[in-house]
Amino acid sequence: MSEPSTCLPLTPDSIRQTHNRIKPYIHRTPVLTSRSIDKIASSPNPRAYLADDPPGIWADDSHSTSNGNVDGVPKFHLYFKMESTQRIGAFKARGAFSAVTHLIEELGLDTLRKRGVITHSSGNHAQALALAASTYDIPGFIVMPSISTKSKISGTKGNKGVEVIFSGSTAPEREKIVNEVIEREKERKGGGGPILIPPYDHPDIVLGQGTAGLEMEEQFQAMKRSGSVKGCSSAVEGSTIEGGNERFDAVLTPLGGGGLLSGTATWFSRTDDKQGKRTLVFGAEPSFQGANDGERGLASSPPKRIEHVKSLTIADGVRTPVGVIPWSLISDKSKLEGVYSVTEVEIKMALNLILERVKVVIEPSSAVPIAVVLFNERFRKFVAKKQKEEGSSIPWHVGIVISGGNTTVEALSKFFSEGWMTETEDTNFESERQTGQVTIDGSKKVEDVAG
Repeated sequence: MSEPSTCLPLTPDSIRQTHNRIKPYIHRTPVLTSRSIDKIASSPNPRAYLADDPPGIWADDSHSTSNGNVDGVPKFHLYFKMESTQRIGAFKARGAFSAVTHLIEELGLDTLRKRGVITHSSGNHAQALALAASTYDIPGFIVMPSISTKSKISGTKGNKGVEVIFSGSTAPEREKIVNEVIEREKERKGGGGPILIPPYDHPDIVLGQGTAGLEMEEQFQAMKRSGSVKGCSSAVEGSTIEGGNERFDAVLTPLGGGGLLSGTATWFSRTDDKQGKRTLVFGAEPSFQGANDGERGLASSPPKRIEHVKSLTIADGVRTPVGVIPWSLISDKSKLEGVYSVTEVEIKMALNLILERVKVVIEPSSAVPIAVVLFNERFRKFVAKKQKEEGSSIPWHVGIVISGGNTTVEALSKFFSEGWMTETEDTNFESERQTGQVTIDGSKKVEDVAG
C-alpha cells in the first residue's frame, strides 16, 4: 500500500481532491426521502408502527414533523444517501478506487500490473478491490472468510483477473493466507509480490469513503435550493455547489472498521457556514456480542480503542474493530459527536420499515443508523434536548449513509421468519447468519471480520 507519508492529509480539501480523481469510476448515488419514515421517526413510539395493529400513519398530526420539538419528542427530516446503488452495491468502491488510483500515480500502471494487489475482506471491500483492479487489468488476490455471503463471493469472482482464496474468519487465519499468497507470487514472478490494500485502515481508504459525505451534502444543498425538501420519495442528483450555507444538522453512518465514519466526520469537520454551525456526526453499531466496540471504547476513561471484536451480528459488514487511523479521527470530539448502538431486533425493525415504506433493498449493516434514529432512546433524547435548546420549530435535517445493499432474498426471508421480533440472546441466530464453517477447522469462533 502507499506509504501514509505520500498520501494527502486527512482534510476536507483532500476529500474533494480525491473525489475529483475517482469520480469517473464511481456512481453519484441518489438521495432518497420518505414522508412516512419522517413521520414514524418523529412520533413518540416508532415501534408502534411495527405492531400487528399499527396506528394510521397520517391519522394524528399532533406529532407532525412540521411542528418542531414541543413535546419532548425529536423531529426529523431524513435523507438517505443510497450507496446500495453504488458500483458493487456498496460505498467501498470509493475507497478501493482511491487506493488503486493513488498507487498508479505513485508506482506506475506497468509496475502495478506486474505485482498485483491483495486484500482480505468478508465481501464489500473484496468486491470493490476486485472491480478496481480489473478496471486497470491489475491482478487481484482476494482472501475471503468462508462465512462470507454467497452473493458477495460471486460478485468478487466475477471480475477478470481476480483470484479468490478462502480462509477462516479469525485475524491470524486471514493474515496467514495473505502472507502465503504474497510469498507464492514473489516466487512465481519475482519482485515484491502483490501490494496489500486494507479494507479501512489507510488514509487513501478514509479519503475515498469521505466522498460519500461530500456528495450527500451537495445534493442536500441542491434540494434546499430547489425547494424539494419534502416528498414521499424523491431522488436528487444535484450538481456541485461551492460555498452553500445550508448544512445538515446531523449525519449518521454505520461503524465497523471506521473508514466510512472517519471520512464522513472529516468532511463535515468544516465550520465555514455564516453562523459557524457544525454538522454533528454520529456512528451507529450493533450491540450484539460486543460489536459496539467504538461506543465502548469512547466511553472508557480515557477513551481507548478496542482491538478485537468477536461477534456474529446480522450486520455482517461491521463485524470488525475500529482501525488505528479511523480511531485517531473519530476519537476527536471536534469531528465526531458520539456513537450509539442497537439490538439485532431493532436492526431488523429498521430494515423492515425501509423495505415496506421506502421500497428499497438494503443490507442489515445499512439499517443500523436508521435503527439508532428510530429506537435508541439516548440518541432520541439527545436530539430532543438539542432541539428544545435551539428553540426552533424546524425538524432536524439528518443525513444517513445507506452503506450497501449486498444481501440475498434467502437471508432476508430468514431474518423475518415467525417470531423475529422476539429479542433474546439465543433465538436461533446461527440459522439467520451465513451458513458454512466460521473457521477452517470448523470451530464456531469469529474475530475482526473486515467488511
